Amino acid sequence: MHRSATDFSIAMAGVCGLIFSSVAGGETRATPAVHETRSPMVAIADDYLATLARMQPEFGTSEDLPGTDHGALIDNTEAGIARWRAYEDQVLAQLKAIPAASLHEESDRVLAGVLRDELERSAGARVCRLELWGVASYVNGWQASLTDLARVQPVGSDVLRAAALQRAKGIPRFIDNEIVLLRQGLREGYSSPKVIVREVIKQLDELLATPPAQSPFGAPTERDTDPQFRAAYQAVVRDEINPAVRRYREFLSQTYLPAAREALGVSANPNGRACYDAVVRQFSTVSMPSDQVYETGWQQIRALDEQMRPLAVRLTGTDDLARAMHMVNTDSRFAFRTEADVIAYAQAAQDRASAAMPRAFGLRTTLPVQIQPYPEFRARAGAPGQYQAPPEDGSRPPIHLLNTWDPTHKSRASIESTTFHETWPGHHQQIMVAREAKAQHRLVRTLFNSGFGEGWALYAERVADEMELYSGELDRFGYLSSAKFRSARMVIDSGIHTRGMSYDEAFKLLTEQSTLSPAQVRGEVNRYISWPGQAPSYMIGNLEILRLRDAAKEKLGAQFDLRAFHDQVLGRGSVTLPLLRELVEEWIATASAVAPQIH
Repeated sequence: MHRSATDFSIAMAGVCGLIFSSVAGGETRATPAVHETRSPMVAIADDYLATLARMQPEFGTSEDLPGTDHGALIDNTEAGIARWRAYEDQVLAQLKAIPAASLHEESDRVLAGVLRDELERSAGARVCRLELWGVASYVNGWQASLTDLARVQPVGSDVLRAAALQRAKGIPRFIDNEIVLLRQGLREGYSSPKVIVREVIKQLDELLATPPAQSPFGAPTERDTDPQFRAAYQAVVRDEINPAVRRYREFLSQTYLPAAREALGVSANPNGRACYDAVVRQFSTVSMPSDQVYETGWQQIRALDEQMRPLAVRLTGTDDLARAMHMVNTDSRFAFRTEADVIAYAQAAQDRASAAMPRAFGLRTTLPVQIQPYPEFRARAGAPGQYQAPPEDGSRPPIHLLNTWDPTHKSRASIESTTFHETWPGHHQQIMVAREAKAQHRLVRTLFNSGFGEGWALYAERVADEMELYSGELDRFGYLSSAKFRSARMVIDSGIHTRGMSYDEAFKLLTEQSTLSPAQVRGEVNRYISWPGQAPSYMIGNLEILRLRDAAKEKLGAQFDLRAFHDQVLGRGSVTLPLLRELVEEWIATASAVAPQIH
């Protein structure tokens, strides 16, 4: 999973589409290109990117965009949300006015397709009114997004330290604005479900119990040695941020929780079914009816069961997969001993994967990834793996956030697949290649959609298996269970939001279909409730990439080159799935036309 600026925007009043922080580094072999004169399409995209950085400065910080005010926060008032939406509508109208026939360069065609789809999906999701029920226990909750932002906040100079303090001082106003929006949501019939509200209250209690010097909000002080700055920043956490967190916590417990909905699914909110369809498209970039999401999940589960049974017998002595999953989750022989063991296991997988990349990729990166444990309040909530890209100037490394909490009850089975998902050949590989796709506008190299990005990362777990990167049968069992778990959450996500699936039913199903610990299962189920439509995007994207690979193999036969296919998929940045299909099919047609004919 990736922490993206979209996650910031969803947490911060739901005011933008799916935007992702990407970065380059290491070794790539993309072909550079320079726009000597700006086309109308490039001019629109330049303005959009600059406006995005100005109106959503968290994105500018995460992407290290020039001119970003690192002391500002998004305007999450009703007026601020309206201004951003009006700007989106203006840009979309400009794009529609450009004749398709005038887009002669492939880079302009890709840019137009990506930006137009971004804006259309964002506008479509407005039916959800996400800003009015933004109590969320996952990465889309502000308690996660703002502490993630603190981890990447630039420091190290007087100017940057002043900006960091200014941004920290703005957090209480942001939190108070969230209360205003939640009150409006209750008046209009929108709310998050009680189960999520209780979870967020628990997270806030854990945050408030943390001393200011160790608070996740205080992460900038860990990367700066100035004693006056550290003292001043910790005072802001203690005297301004924590009181605002407490106000929000008291509002939730005293006012919001009694009025929140009991129903888990978004269908209980106004226009909830339309909202679910909109967010499935927003995240995956394709429209898929909820019934198809549900059935696709079950189809994949059944197919994966057949692959897993022989491994289950060898590992656990039973072909009862639910029982085998339970044993892999709970038997101490499959667990870690210490947090250091968890980190070392992931580090070994990263090193192995990085060294193997030339075998399957022409475009690739060798930039090392630093493993960091999650803050405890998020680890206890079941946070999975997460990737954070570095700034362009290389002032901090790319980060793989790892859940190391309670290692003696953490199965080794899922660590390698998660590592390959987050680093090589997954998110780290994809983002670095995107950052170096110089033929494409920076906006294309920066925007992120889950259908492509998370679909690629799930596909990468399979590529790791094909490259024999898993260190043993337990880890291969974990890889297959990872795919099965991504299939199960298609069932659970659509089941909760459109079919009335209960919490207990979702918990039982995910426990039986994954090697996750009970805490991780709880965190995942809460994620689906908090963040409808996002979880299915992984398998939707993965299946589309596999379909395209199969089509290329069938058409090209012996001429098929896996390295060339991967470079085609990754080499233009984060495109939508429909645009990816169009581009790859064009490549297949061209490659088959020039392939030597054998008679």
